[in-house]
Amino acid sequence: MGVVQVTTVVDDFIEQQLLERRQRLERAVAVGGQERARRLLEDVDEALAKFENGTYGICEVCHDTVETDRLIADPLVRVCLDHLSPIERSALEQDLELAAQVQRGLLPKQNLANDGWQVSYHYEPASVVSGDYCDVVDAGEDGLYFLLGDVSGKGVAASMLTAHLHAMFRSLISVGMSLKCMVEHASRVFAGSTLPTHYATLVVGRALPDGRVEVCNAGHPHPLVLRSGKVNALEESGLPVGLFHDEEFSVAELYLEPGDSLLLYSDGVSEAVDGAGAEYSSDRLRSLVASLGESTPEELIAACRTDVAHFRNGAPKNDDLTILAVSRRETA
Repeated sequence: MGVVQVTTVVDDFIEQQLLERRQRLERAVAVGGQERARRLLEDVDEALAKFENGTYGICEVCHDTVETDRLIADPLVRVCLDHLSPIERSALEQDLELAAQVQRGLLPKQNLANDGWQVSYHYEPASVVSGDYCDVVDAGEDGLYFLLGDVSGKGVAASMLTAHLHAMFRSLISVGMSLKCMVEHASRVFAGSTLPTHYATLVVGRALPDGRVEVCNAGHPHPLVLRSGKVNALEESGLPVGLFHDEEFSVAELYLEPGDSLLLYSDGVSEAVDGAGAEYSSDRLRSLVASLGESTPEELIAACRTDVAHFRNGAPKNDDLTILAVSRRETA
């Protein structure tokens, strides 16, 4: 879908939201005549008039474009983030902090172990909240599930989409369906319950007690498999989750021996930039992992974090950064 088409879809959605709110406000004014409802009705009419003359979504201060996610959340927004009033900025900061608390509360426990498997992760938002999604679920005899993704958008809206994914996959895992059916069902639900501009790249995996691993990649950076000092990328991949209602996904299967590891990462790792604008790249990450040999999940993640930080050399973070490592260990 082209940029113009996406913009049209979003504009149509926002305009429809305004029209529906106008109907509710008209009923409220007719019944009770509340002054607050009258003022809101005037604001909605003004926003609809801007749609008519082509000025909707333009900041009233600097005349630049207002952030789309904020317009979707509140169609009556008049100014961009740079020109919020002190009261508006304080309210936004409170909303961001609340969203950050929700995200932190949804993160899985660190250093989980199950039937010879160990999992560790690092989750680092670029700002207060993150658009990255990370979870690990111990399903007992059904295996150890691990998930890492990246939703479209920024800010509170993106953080709420990660919470949506978290709740959905936790529910689907409890049902016990196959990995393929799980991801396809999640994609249908995500597509049907979000805007057309919303989607998520995602890797969903399941590690079984006998060393088998199933991996479904929905448009995410390719996971790396570390075996005996050699690194290979799992290149089988499909479209992101939520792009279409009838997407199909494939599942790759592999077997890991004790000492082997699987590394998942968000593009905040491979696309990290230094002061000159050069990208860290997936090739550099692959070379680093190959040089580490047999390592624990904690050691893999620590080495990756150190190397990315050394590469950036103080340059600002331009994206959320998440790394997850799964290792097969010796069993008793």
